[in-house]
Amino acid sequence: MPKHLKAILTLAAAVLFAVSPFFITDFNGFDPGLYPNPQVDAPVQPAGYAFAIWGVIYLWLLVHAGFGVLRRGDAVDWDRTRGPLFVSLAVGALWLPVAMVSALWATALIIVMLVFSALALVRAPTRDRWWAAAPIALYTGWLTAASFASLGLVGAGFGVVFGQVPWAITAILGALVVTLIIRAARPDEWVYPVPVIWALIAIAVKNAGEVWLVAGVAAAGAALVTALMIQTMIRRSRGVATSAM
Repeated sequence: MPKHLKAILTLAAAVLFAVSPFFITDFNGFDPGLYPNPQVDAPVQPAGYAFAIWGVIYLWLLVHAGFGVLRRGDAVDWDRTRGPLFVSLAVGALWLPVAMVSALWATALIIVMLVFSALALVRAPTRDRWWAAAPIALYTGWLTAASFASLGLVGAGFGVVFGQVPWAITAILGALVVTLIIRAARPDEWVYPVPVIWALIAIAVKNAGEVWLVAGVAAAGAALVTALMIQTMIRRSRGVATSAM
């Protein structure tokens, strides 16, 4: 497939992904009734304000894809990331309608989105960082947190082994493990952990004063990921300073 055509298809997928919420305006999270054990105000869910990050993600992905068409349509380094990113965004465009009717299938889809976005991030070029790798990193980071929140809801909602609080802790720990794996695969990109930290803080805020164990685990996780992010930023800044000498 010609590189410029892949760039156009990626832009089309980004547009469809970004406009999909306008067609389903009454979605406010999974319907508690989609689970055999209704998940009302589950501790694994972050505070509502955290979902505002989607606005930044949609816009930045559109900028990424638009820049790719206009300025990097035939670039070999950009081309490597387009296949997996297209798959992730195309699946993402279908996610909301599915989430309205099936939490189980929506969880499967968001995991697919995460896998392909992570692959896109690993393949993203090192040049044009703020146009290329960084927007994918933000998207992948949020999907990391969202995928495990969804898993926590499904596990508790379908009564798999244990209840809401253990599943919330399991989901947080799972998100941390995957964060470390993706960070190791793309150690130069500090933007990736930002939405993970954002989500963990929002989980801590939501559970503070109610479910202190979940709040504490989430806060500790946020502190750990923040420390790793700062380490990456310092290492990157030193690398830039060295290359400039």
